[in-house]
Amino acid sequence: MTRPTVIFFGPDGPLSQGSGLKVYLRTLLYSTAKRGHIVEGMFVTLRRGESVQTFNIWVYGAKSQLSRGSGLCVADDGVVFDHHFVLPRDGTPFLFLPGEYVVEVYATLVGSQTAILLSRTDLRLSEDQAAAISKGSGVYFDWGPDSKRYHAHVDSVPVPDVLAKLADRPFA
Repeated sequence: MTRPTVIFFGPDGPLSQGSGLKVYLRTLLYSTAKRGHIVEGMFVTLRRGESVQTFNIWVYGAKSQLSRGSGLCVADDGVVFDHHFVLPRDGTPFLFLPGEYVVEVYATLVGSQTAILLSRTDLRLSEDQAAAISKGSGVYFDWGPDSKRYHAHVDSVPVPDVLAKLADRPFA
């Protein structure tokens, strides 16, 4: 996996409509094997201090064509997608609090029993940014190639609500 060009922390749609939180990123997945690999599933873990939260619902694609993650063929020349990771709607409470975060992206391949760590990224969420998320905004971390670090900014228009877009379609 290449370094994500953007990482997003925030709501998956309007908080007033009961949407959950998500982690979004854009990256290239590629295989060093000539025959490629089949990704069965992906998930993200966020670590802050001693706390760990897994965002285990994976949706990928472009804004107009999102798919529930499962069975993605990754060839040696790679595939670029937007990846949305959301929390299950089982009542799991989670808050984006200020602090240092470690974002770990994992994939499971067909036939494998264990997940593979694809990427590890360290990010910092300020008090103002955490407060903005609690009020319905999102925080984007954009990669700066010259500075070799992520630059954060708050945006009141978060990336699309992926679960709402998929609600009318059956999950395969």
